[in-house]
Amino acid sequence: MALLVGAGAVAHAQERVEGAQQPETTQPADPQAGQEGNPATTSQPTNASAEQSRDQAEAGSDGLKFFWKDTLRIESPNKNFRLKFGGRFQGDWGVFDTRHDIEGDLGDFEEGTEVRRARLYYSGTLYKRFEFKTQVELSERNIEARDVYIGVLDLPVIGNLRLGHFKEPFGLNELTSSKYIMFMERSLTTETFAPGRNAGIMLHNTACDERMTWAVGVFRETDEFFNGEVADGLHLTGRLTGLPWYEDEGRKLLHVGLAWSHQDPAGDDIGFDARPESHLTPKLADSDDIAADGVDLVGLEAAFVYGSFSLEGEYIHAFVNRQEGSNLQFNSFYVQGSYIFTGEHRNYDTGVGQFGQITPKRNFGEDGGTGAWEAALRYSYLDLNDHDIRGGRLSDVTAGLNWYLNPNVRVSWNYVYADAHDSSFANIFQMRLQVAF
Repeated sequence: MALLVGAGAVAHAQERVEGAQQPETTQPADPQAGQEGNPATTSQPTNASAEQSRDQAEAGSDGLKFFWKDTLRIESPNKNFRLKFGGRFQGDWGVFDTRHDIEGDLGDFEEGTEVRRARLYYSGTLYKRFEFKTQVELSERNIEARDVYIGVLDLPVIGNLRLGHFKEPFGLNELTSSKYIMFMERSLTTETFAPGRNAGIMLHNTACDERMTWAVGVFRETDEFFNGEVADGLHLTGRLTGLPWYEDEGRKLLHVGLAWSHQDPAGDDIGFDARPESHLTPKLADSDDIAADGVDLVGLEAAFVYGSFSLEGEYIHAFVNRQEGSNLQFNSFYVQGSYIFTGEHRNYDTGVGQFGQITPKRNFGEDGGTGAWEAALRYSYLDLNDHDIRGGRLSDVTAGLNWYLNPNVRVSWNYVYADAHDSSFANIFQMRLQVAF
């Protein structure tokens, strides 16, 4: 159905362009400009200007503009209709060195390779005020839903409305796309506690000239096929971010944020578990199932960018209201930093309060360009022990080197020292080839 909606939108745009051109009224800009699937919108002249005529000439006989800007894009001359196609492929390799007893206690570390992610998507806007996106994961045996949503932009007072299947507004590391995260995997903190994608409805907007963002939504737990039952658990999740300091178009900034999520499991058990920061490894911490009436997650986040140097960290505390026995508290934090030797900086999207793509100043192979090179270091800590629950404690030290050959190709190398405090440790060496557009 989503594919038919997207195709119908393009056909409708073509019919409008091929018909008589009507004077266009000024529309407000899309507050989600720069976010994947939400291309920026700009106000147009109120009459047929020379610029619009030039756009029409460039569009060709069908009235649509086809062009490449890091991915394939289609636009109507008046920019009322925009469509973008893209995807990503991430292939991973991993080898491990472990103490002899860790595998017997916690599982097998099997060296090898995997396709970490293979995704395709299309997204766009209709009449400048309606957004849509469909993104699917091509797994070994299935096609799984990722982002599948529609939205209305620039509503009076409330801002923007989104409905469908997408990420709950919780956590800087979680909301930053897997294409743009600093390491191959997100932190222990994020992977253990962040709610991730579910089906829901969300209000979101910016304030103070995009120096603040806010988002709040109600979500129902769903599986990877976007399926959920009426009795499945409900989440109420919100996030607030601010930029106390922002200069030089984001080359210097300080970001702070607060997130909260109340989760009602609706009679189901809850649990938390974590791998080291490698998807090829078994889980080294696991609380097992816990009978609970509810869970509250509180997250604090901060980030600092000064030119090519950046620093980022988060702390998440989980309050578990148990049905029997004492209530529980678990917690985790991470701190990570990077330096880009070739002079680029991490790009920050003020419209959504998250980090985006690093674009090399000179692509590899073009006029002697080397691409962009980034070195990174992270420390993560997780504690799933409280009262009679002994889920374990895990800490990771991760060192990374990223080579951005151009805006679409990236090679990453990571070394992870994973210390399962209640059992043993592992050395993890891994590499990723990423093609994203």
